[in-house]
Amino acid sequence: ILWVILVYAPITHWVWGGGFLATLGELDFAGGTVIHVNAGVSGLVLVYLLGNRSDYKKSSVRPASVKLMILGSALLWFGWFGFNGGSQLAADGIAANALLVTNVAAATGALSWLLIEWFTSKSKPTLIGSASGVVSGLVGITPAAGFVDVSGALVIGIGSGVIGYLGVVKLKKWLGYDDTLDVFGIHGLCGAFGAIATGIFANPAINELGIGALYGNPGQIWIQIQSVFY
Repeated sequence: ILWVILVYAPITHWVWGGGFLATLGELDFAGGTVIHVNAGVSGLVLVYLLGNRSDYKKSSVRPASVKLMILGSALLWFGWFGFNGGSQLAADGIAANALLVTNVAAATGALSWLLIEWFTSKSKPTLIGSASGVVSGLVGITPAAGFVDVSGALVIGIGSGVIGYLGVVKLKKWLGYDDTLDVFGIHGLCGAFGAIATGIFANPAINELGIGALYGNPGQIWIQIQSVFY
């Protein structure tokens, strides 16, 4: 309750309520900074405040049921269409584009994570990794869904899979924190990547409100970077 009131609500106002990030010109279609970066960084702070579980690194951290994990990931993938497409608050071309690029980014996120596992691990690619890649791609495309085309979604999906993998498999091990559901590694890092990538790939042919660096507005990247750090 306190987090929603003291953290989420003010940041939502900054971006979507006419606050200073809206005035700055940040592009955040469905909540890359409002939801994912916000929750990811908050999760990391709380992880360090609470400390690791007493049996961390002594017991298995794999899901108790891979079947339920896959089912949950599938429900997330399906639900994300409403999450991103519904953010337009209208049944129009921008909403339809959001549905399309959401699916593209999720699929390419899964493929990029799967390929990294395939080439870097001694075992076969895993369903757990593929599902994590799906969520990474979904997170990455969230701020961009109403602004980028399919080519932009492909890059964001691939990049999100790579960044999510590095955050979950490498960064967490390096820093030694106990992030049970990899909120920072996937939501925090992929949300930040997607927000910045929106400043690159925002296509005015998709949404006239968003003009990225590739379409003559390189300053949008700096706006997105500032918004992530704020």
